Amino acid sequence: MKKFSREERSWIMYDWANSAFATIMLAAVFPVFFVGIAGGEGTPGSMWWARGLATARLILGVAAPVIGAIIAYKGYKMRLFVTFISLGILAHLFLSFQASWQLLLVGYILASIFWSASNIIYDSYLPDVTTKDRMDRVSAWGFAMGYIGGSTIPFLISIILIMFGGRFPVPIDNTMAVRISIVMTAVWWGVFSIPMIRDVRHKYGVEVPPKGMITDALKNTLATAKKIVRNKGIFLFILAYFFYIDGVGTVIGIATAYGTELGLGAVGMIGALFVMQLVAMPFSILFGRLADRFNSINIIIAAIFVYLVICMMGFVMGFGLEGERWFGADVAIVIFWALAFTVGTVQGGIQATSRAVYARLIPPENSGEYFGFFEIFGRFAAILGPFLYATILGATGRPYFAILSIAFVFIVGLTILICGKKHLRLRPAREAAAAE
Repeated sequence: MKKFSREERSWIMYDWANSAFATIMLAAVFPVFFVGIAGGEGTPGSMWWARGLATARLILGVAAPVIGAIIAYKGYKMRLFVTFISLGILAHLFLSFQASWQLLLVGYILASIFWSASNIIYDSYLPDVTTKDRMDRVSAWGFAMGYIGGSTIPFLISIILIMFGGRFPVPIDNTMAVRISIVMTAVWWGVFSIPMIRDVRHKYGVEVPPKGMITDALKNTLATAKKIVRNKGIFLFILAYFFYIDGVGTVIGIATAYGTELGLGAVGMIGALFVMQLVAMPFSILFGRLADRFNSINIIIAAIFVYLVICMMGFVMGFGLEGERWFGADVAIVIFWALAFTVGTVQGGIQATSRAVYARLIPPENSGEYFGFFEIFGRFAAILGPFLYATILGATGRPYFAILSIAFVFIVGLTILICGKKHLRLRPAREAAAAE
């Protein structure tokens, strides 16, 4: 297969740019810090964290289809892309100066909304930058470069600041280390977004109506929704995606908060997540190659089975740790490392393959509108997992029952994919290319 074009490389680079947020703000450094200072009076910090996640995803879920409809018009895609990145960076700067956990939660919700909104537009550019037979490979390399660059490098610097900041000539305490990490995330995001802004162009779009653009966009949103429902392949895939991607997002967002509730050390957990990023890079590329040879739906199904195993491992870790029923914290942290490694084998692959499958199913000229619905299904879905976690934790007071509840959404998504597989007969990319 030929080398990546300049547009493909620049598109891939945005995964490098935005992945620092996914690791530092969503998965590792900031959640550990927030859970440690939030809550009180019997309310766990992880419950407030889960509520914050659900709130951000609810707002984004409502806005996503409208954003998707607007970016279908020529001239608006890149404008909104730059706007959301700029607002996201400002939200990070606001966060870096806050001491109150309530304001930290508000700032995080805003940053998360703008980050996610930029990703709607980023994903919708996939049909603009490449062809259908290359989508699996380009999408997979995007996630891979995100893990190896945007995630690992800022993440490694954050770990050094947290672990050794007190030994610097000018001592840096934990709070200052987190603030530096937040600013670094914003700078990384902004600087490495430049290639995407400079090189990528909106090829498949529609002309802006002479008047009533918002009204026309809303009409197009409704029309796209009807098209999705009528197309069994797209509808079944996005419905299955609604459930299984919720599980993926919840595992990412809750992991360190869960470990903190169990009393695991922050340094050990962050180290485990660093290993996860390293593992995710080659496995993301592997998923792309497998999609070139085999049915992409089968690859997603296999990844869901792995996530079911991960949920069971998380339950065993929490259940066995409580009151040292089976083992102590030293064994639990080993299990957490095993969990992080296992998540790394499937996390990037399932997301990259899902993005490529959807891009291959939809018409490229309406990619913005369709990816708006892709995002709304992902974001509304992402409310369910944190809600289940927070509800079960609040009812039982036992985090391991809460983590086990996440298996439910994976099972539903898996069932839909298996039962609707006959409507999702995507040929391997190599066969599709040969046919064209």
